[in-house]
Amino acid sequence: MTRKSVDEIMKSGDAEGVSLSKTLGVVSITSMGIGAIIGAGIFVLTGTAAARYAGPAIMLSFVLGGIVCAFVGLCYSELAAMIPVCGSTYSYTYATLGEIFAWIIGWDLILEYAMGAATVAVGWSGYITSLLHNFGINIPAEWAAAPGTAVKLADGTDATAIINLPAALIVAALTAMLIFGTKESSRLNNVMVAVKLVVVVAFIALGAFFVDTAHWHPLIPDNKGTFGEYGWSGILRGSGVVFFAFIGFDAVSTAAQEAQKPQRDMPIGILGSLVICTILYILVSAVLTGLVPYTELNVPDPIAKGVDVIGLTWFSILIKIGALAGLTTVILVSLYGQGRIFYTMARDGLLPGFFNKIHPTLRTPFLSQMLIGGVVAVVAALVPISVLGELVSIGTLFAFVLVCAAVIYLRRSDAEVFRPFRVPGVPTVPILGILFCLLLMAGLPAVTWLRLAVWLAVGMVIYLGYGRRHSTLRHSRG
Repeated sequence: MTRKSVDEIMKSGDAEGVSLSKTLGVVSITSMGIGAIIGAGIFVLTGTAAARYAGPAIMLSFVLGGIVCAFVGLCYSELAAMIPVCGSTYSYTYATLGEIFAWIIGWDLILEYAMGAATVAVGWSGYITSLLHNFGINIPAEWAAAPGTAVKLADGTDATAIINLPAALIVAALTAMLIFGTKESSRLNNVMVAVKLVVVVAFIALGAFFVDTAHWHPLIPDNKGTFGEYGWSGILRGSGVVFFAFIGFDAVSTAAQEAQKPQRDMPIGILGSLVICTILYILVSAVLTGLVPYTELNVPDPIAKGVDVIGLTWFSILIKIGALAGLTTVILVSLYGQGRIFYTMARDGLLPGFFNKIHPTLRTPFLSQMLIGGVVAVVAALVPISVLGELVSIGTLFAFVLVCAAVIYLRRSDAEVFRPFRVPGVPTVPILGILFCLLLMAGLPAVTWLRLAVWLAVGMVIYLGYGRRHSTLRHSRG
């Protein structure tokens, strides 16, 4: 099996003699985690999952999702502190299961970061269109949706969409920001994280006074006779869907090589952001289902609908601004994570060398970031959000399974390596993480599994055709 040792991964952190700048402290890293987590899930998917799958028990779906992420987050914390290099799950898998599995995970993570960014960009487009309408500015409907989507024009006539231009533009703008510097983009991220946290907390605080507890009964609606339609299976299906809302905390691990004190900052950043967001999710879902009957929440802007029940029109506008801030930070961190993973894979020879080029003055992987941004912008402009969501979730859960397995493997293969943070209860905790991830994956539709299999098959063809023949590790070992 061709795998890297921990020492080899640590020594390969620099490319071409130029290292990534260490500019991120614990506050920025935690903000990055919150920025990646709070976004499409809390502002969009909460209502859909409650209306179609779990009812008021969506609160329990978030509890289950939080438990899964807690186990995985502990494993990420040990690996990020032990192996503080960029590359996330990819680097950890290379050190444990070997090169071919590292490639599979690197290819799989495109679903989480690149396709996830495209998914959220489509949601961003919907909110910016709605917000501008509040101020009398109307973006033509046919220019703000995926091609072929049925839309209604300002004069009330039906039409077919041409392209989702706002989604493409926000991706392009954030890509340019990342190219020009991590420090600058992290400052903007910190500001936007503060904005959306204020909005989310305000919604909880104000909405709590208007909750009608009758909407919570029954907490778990009776199953409709089909797996996933309410009942306990609905809670499981709902958790699999809203798991999209938790995706992002692992993106913090891609910042390890740019952290000032990675051994201390990475565990705090990962676990801290995860705990904060899980608590907020549970509270928001409780307030939302207490304000609006769950059957009425299958809308693209459920939080705004909840505010309308309260009767504060000005706050509805504020919610949209907070949603835009939330979605923007998710796109930003997703693009950041994908660029760094491609940078690392190219350094290992599994992708063409231009992905590994660092700008001499900006000190960012600019070519990698440009290509990623271009592809994501095209996908966001052309593909509807419904096609991407579940695929992103199952791809991420698959990656999480291997992260938990990596902790178990490294405790035996590299037992002597210093671990600033250690997962308690190994192997029990990592095994529980694996089982919980598989449980959520089992709750997703069969067609989603099929799409994942096709995606991985395409990636394997690319690996056998290019990556295996150009692997720097294979060449160095003859």
